[in-house]
This record gives sequence, structure tokens and C-alpha cells, in this order.
Amino acid sequence: MKRVPFDELLQELTRILLAAGFEDSKAKKCALIFTQNTCDGVNSHGVNRFPSFVTDVKTGGVKPEAEPELVSSFGAIEQWDGKRGIGPLNAEKAMKRAIELSRGNGIGCVGLRNTNHWMRAGTYGLLAAEAGCIGICWTNTIALMPPWGAAERKVGNNPLVVCIPRSEGPVLLDMAMSQFSNGKLDTFRRRGQKLPLAGGYDKNGELTTDPDAILKSHRPLPIGYWKGSGLALVLDLMATLISGGNSTGAITRSGKEIGVSQVFIAIDIVSQAGAGHVDEKVNTILDDFLNTPSIKDAQQVRYPGQGMLAARKENLEKGILVDPDAWQTILNM
Repeated sequence: MKRVPFDELLQELTRILLAAGFEDSKAKKCALIFTQNTCDGVNSHGVNRFPSFVTDVKTGGVKPEAEPELVSSFGAIEQWDGKRGIGPLNAEKAMKRAIELSRGNGIGCVGLRNTNHWMRAGTYGLLAAEAGCIGICWTNTIALMPPWGAAERKVGNNPLVVCIPRSEGPVLLDMAMSQFSNGKLDTFRRRGQKLPLAGGYDKNGELTTDPDAILKSHRPLPIGYWKGSGLALVLDLMATLISGGNSTGAITRSGKEIGVSQVFIAIDIVSQAGAGHVDEKVNTILDDFLNTPSIKDAQQVRYPGQGMLAARKENLEKGILVDPDAWQTILNM
């Protein structure tokens, strides 16, 4: 792996987006999201995903000039149309709007339809936590995973995020409905590494830790087997209904993962309880959680997001770790 300074990575991504036709403010905001994702150790939805994002822009799947539009509102719930614009920026605006709605109502919910891939799901949970809110969000996707007991892909991996604010750093649960997301499988494949646990099936229908075999068979394993399959389905149902947008089935029939549906919820917990009270409660729970002996001496119990905070600190101090081939691809764009 190679280390690249934060500002250098941000500058290169901004340069490329400007050349792809982005206006200045959108290029900078979008490049910052990709850079922050990589800085937090999520290369699969940072530099590794960036070239395909630019390809989607050039082929018309992502429309840089589009702006999301309010469609309807009902109390603390709103529906927005993303106009197939820039997925990360549409998602950022939707979560910010959910936060605004939560200020007067205690909770805010925005359903966003007709949008594009938001890259790293945790970005928008972190945005809510920075504003003193519990952030909850999820998206549907093109069909990427067979339902439990089937071989044909019918459900999305539909990433789900829950983020809890905390002064020392948030608790961030960011997970796909498959044991390993496609992005994580690709990261292991690039590094020539096996998965730590079986993550799906090979072409012969056998469970495997080989990421390349799973990517080729298109049969990732649902988390919790039938439970992950069922959760993926209900997340798709809720995203479709709350946003008034496309379901996984409709997206899949279109042939491309565009026009997806997403939900953003903010709960204004700090205004309700006070930052000090929230910190006290969260820290008490985490201290008890972390005070659990590990079954492996060399491995400590970690709460969701703890590894991300450590990766961010190290990458800001030493430079962001990137795959050399991925970085060279960026420089050549």
C-alpha cells in the first residue's frame, strides 16, 4: 500500500471532476466525500470506486447538473426526487434536510427517490452524529444476492447505517445485508487475500472464503442466513414506500443500478437529553461492552466504528493508505 497526503488526494479527485464537467462547488464537495471515505479506511467506496463513478458521469448515468427537488411533505416526513443527480451530494442534502426537520419535531425523515449510488453509507450517519442526532439511513440496490434457499439473485445488499453521537467519536454501524459487500470482496481480491469467514458460494454451490469465486458466482451469503435475506427485503419495501421510488426489482429490470431509493432519518437526541447526558450513557454502555474478554488473546473486542476512528487518525498523521494501482489509475485520469 502507498500513503498519499489528504490534500494531494483531494486535489487530484477535484481536478478530475472539474474536467468531467462538474461545477466548482460540486467538484470540491464530491471529491471531499471520496477523500474522507478513503481516509476512514473505506477504500472500496473511495479511490477504488472513483474511476467507475466518473465513467457513470461520462455515460450519462449520473447527471452532474441535476438538483434534488422536494415532491411532498407530511409533518416530519418529506419525499424528494434526486433527478438522477450526484448520488453522494443528493444523499448529503437529504440527511441535512432530515436534521433540519428533527430540530422542530424531534425526528425528521426524508425519502429520496430516483437517485444514484451514495458510495459509503456511513458518510451520512456521521453527518447526523456531528449535528447531535442519531442517524439512520439505508438504500436499496440492484439485485446482488439470492434470497436464502435460492440461487437466483433477487434482493439487494441494501446497506443499513445507524450512527450514535458521542464527543470522543461516534458509534457507527455500517453494514450491507451480505456477509461482505461487493466493495469489500473487491478489496480482498485486489490484495490477494482470503476472507476471514465464508462470504458466499463458488460456482459449484460450496461455501468459500475466496472473494474472486464469490464475485464470479454472484452468490454472496446473507448475514444471518434467512434473517439477512428477510431484512434486505423489508428494507427494500420501506425504501420504496417512503420515497415513492423504485424497488430492487424495478432497478434490476432496468439493467443498471440507477434511480435507487433511499431513506434518511435523524433523531435530535442531544437537544432532547443534552450532550453530557448522551456521552455519559453511551460511554457507560461502551465501557461495559469493551470490558469483555476476547476468546483470542491478540484480538480485542471493538465497538462499531472504533476501527474507523483509528484508521482516520493514522491516515491523517501519516498519509492515506491507497492501493498503488488504484492511485496510478487516478493520476492517469
